[in-house]
Amino acid sequence: MDMNKQMEEAEASILHTYNRFPVVFDRGEGCYLYDTEGMKYLDFAAGIAVNSLGYHYPGYDEALKAQIDKLTHISNLYYNLPMSEAGEKLIKASGMCKAFFTNSGTEAIEGALKAARKYAFAKSGKADRYEIIAMNHSFHGRSMGALSVTGTAHYREPFEPLIGGVKFADFNDLDSVKALVTDKTCAIITEVVQGEGGIYPADSEFLKGLRALCDEKDIVLIFDEVQCGMGRTGSYFAWQSYGVQPDVMACAKALGCGVPVGAFVLNEKVAGASLAPGDHGTTYGGNPLVCAAVSKVFDIYEQDHILEHVKEVAPYLEAKLDEFVEKYDCVAARRGKGLMQGLVITGRPVGEIVKKALEEGLLVISAGSDVLRLVPPLVIRKSQIDEMADILGDCLEG
Repeated sequence: MDMNKQMEEAEASILHTYNRFPVVFDRGEGCYLYDTEGMKYLDFAAGIAVNSLGYHYPGYDEALKAQIDKLTHISNLYYNLPMSEAGEKLIKASGMCKAFFTNSGTEAIEGALKAARKYAFAKSGKADRYEIIAMNHSFHGRSMGALSVTGTAHYREPFEPLIGGVKFADFNDLDSVKALVTDKTCAIITEVVQGEGGIYPADSEFLKGLRALCDEKDIVLIFDEVQCGMGRTGSYFAWQSYGVQPDVMACAKALGCGVPVGAFVLNEKVAGASLAPGDHGTTYGGNPLVCAAVSKVFDIYEQDHILEHVKEVAPYLEAKLDEFVEKYDCVAARRGKGLMQGLVITGRPVGEIVKKALEEGLLVISAGSDVLRLVPPLVIRKSQIDEMADILGDCLEG
């Protein structure tokens, strides 16, 4: 069956909620993907920052296969060993206190918001502190709660009214946050590096200012590390390079490197005075299969020095992208941190470049309306960065 026929059959049965690219992928190996007709693609999208170990990394598949032979699901009414191991490693990597495993980043955000509101309720015994301050141009997910704190109107408008009490400040503008704080504010939520909004890293002063403000007002500080976490910026979590720890952190994507798993992680203060039995739950979250993947991912990161590799190759990627800024009129700027990078494109549609790159065997994606996003597997090599630069350079020529 040819690829066009495969796509037609998919369109006949799958709800059209994505503008999918005209390709059907069949398999992956290392940092490359192959379509059903055998064409090879260099992957600088990594499943939108999910596949940080690329494809078939040594030991990863074997850990999943071994767990399948044991147990895949048992429900959260009982303990399971992979969940305990994964939780211990996540707590160690984050330096926080307690973790709750979910099925996705969106669900992790939902749990984080509930923890913040429950903390405020537990402190006063009344539901009088419920307001949440989020950031303009942010993206936190597509469920009703996560959508409510997503600071881009076109995502929210078709589904309003959403949950109440949400206000939007400007990212990296501490004064705009302070102006929205009232005695009803229970939480402030921000990405440490805005992803969908255009690859904007937080300023150090902004995060430190948020931490001080939340400490002063007993407000729960939530960091969304769903995309920028798990080593993408060179630290396990992006906030660690700033030295600013949140009260609650949401993570997912590369946490399991391909299986559907996320988590929200709480510090001791919030963990001890928020969610109690019956307040929150999940049928599949924390199941043995996905937690076996999480546990193995942490083992691989440690044994194979993945964070150190990111710190080594990220400056090389940045230098290559900076050359594009100098060489091409359509590339106005580079933004990013570690292996989460964006090129600001002017004078031509970003989608045109993404499509051209796909035709030439390179996967890149967009972020916002004018940013070309590059989030390769964290195991990318300098030679593959050179390969990317050659292909992308041709695409930027015209």
